[in-house]
Amino acid sequence: MHKRVLIADDSKLMRRILARILSSAGYAVAAEAKNGVEAVSLYQKFKPDIVTMDIVMPGLDGLQALKVIKALDPNARVVMVSSIGQQDVIMEAIRARAKDFLIKPFRRSQVVKTFTRIFNSLN
Repeated sequence: MHKRVLIADDSKLMRRILARILSSAGYAVAAEAKNGVEAVSLYQKFKPDIVTMDIVMPGLDGLQALKVIKALDPNARVVMVSSIGQQDVIMEAIRARAKDFLIKPFRRSQVVKTFTRIFNSLN
């Protein structure tokens, strides 16, 4: 199975860190988005297997982009990524059907474990 990922984060550094972690774990980075509008557009174009979605981004934020992507594709697998560890944000992301939630700064093992679990649940 192809393991293609779309990384959505307004921080170029965070996109680079995630891309490095995921690439080294065997995932192909299909595209990178710097805001929610780009994330939705690139999701439609590339149909990645998993999306990492930062919560706080300019314009369309991560929660809004998650809801748009899930409306377009109810089977979309989106992992929310944020430095915000607030329970209400996590709960809203779960209600919007995010697959999981990663808190920055994250460890490589945490990211790989989350992605492995999501892919294993597909089989």
